[in-house]
Amino acid sequence: MGAALLLALLGAEPGALHLGPKLPAPVTRVVTVAPSLTDLVLKLGAGAALVGVSRYDEDPQVAKLPRVGGFIDPSVETVVSLEPQLVVVQKAPGNRQVVEKLAELGISVLALPMTSTQDVLDAIVEVGAALGRQAQAKQLVAAVSSAREKVRFEAKAKKAHPKVMLIYGFRPLVVAGPGSFADELITDVGGVNVAAKAPSAYPTYSLERAVAMQPDVVIDCSDSADGRVETRALITRPRWVQLKSRALLQPGPSLGEGLVELQGAVFGSP
Repeated sequence: MGAALLLALLGAEPGALHLGPKLPAPVTRVVTVAPSLTDLVLKLGAGAALVGVSRYDEDPQVAKLPRVGGFIDPSVETVVSLEPQLVVVQKAPGNRQVVEKLAELGISVLALPMTSTQDVLDAIVEVGAALGRQAQAKQLVAAVSSAREKVRFEAKAKKAHPKVMLIYGFRPLVVAGPGSFADELITDVGGVNVAAKAPSAYPTYSLERAVAMQPDVVIDCSDSADGRVETRALITRPRWVQLKSRALLQPGPSLGEGLVELQGAVFGSP
């Protein structure tokens, strides 16, 4: 997800939104419009129900499935042609018209906020219930919660609490702010988010302001190199880390794994 897409997701109303007809049981045809939601369906053990995914999906398990567009611009025509019983989307102001159109055409839509850690846990429960996978959803929630408890316990023994800046995009410079799941997880592992007092979950900063915040660690979660070289040339004091996985870029059931990777990044572990 690039910085522009992150900005497009801002302002979504809180809480899950159910639109369209009542779901049948069982649900056997599902379209997801975000990699994190695809990952969720797969980890719930319902991958066989997937009939379409977003253009951003890279999981080999869905490599042959049709692409229906992106977070904010899914194609109504493509989605309808796949005859899904359920479309699962990440809530955003930019995709509201598409979501409402799909519901008008008789397709059930589940729109989920994915900003905070609680949003992610709630989404796991919502999708699990929709797909009749409540037991699997409970296990996924427990796994994320257990991972958080473990790193929180380990954080209590840490003497140092590095100041962390987590970057989602460079042009504009978008960082993790208060209310975002990354902000919560930085705190979990014992770090201090330098953008914790920003006015939004995904604030944009000037390079000058970023330099002035004097982070100890900069965590690069951007999937675009545009602007990276210039930013690194100016923010030279901190240690830079580029994460290997996308767990902190695509919030979903893999947050527990992302948390362990984040812990290593903040404290310099291999």
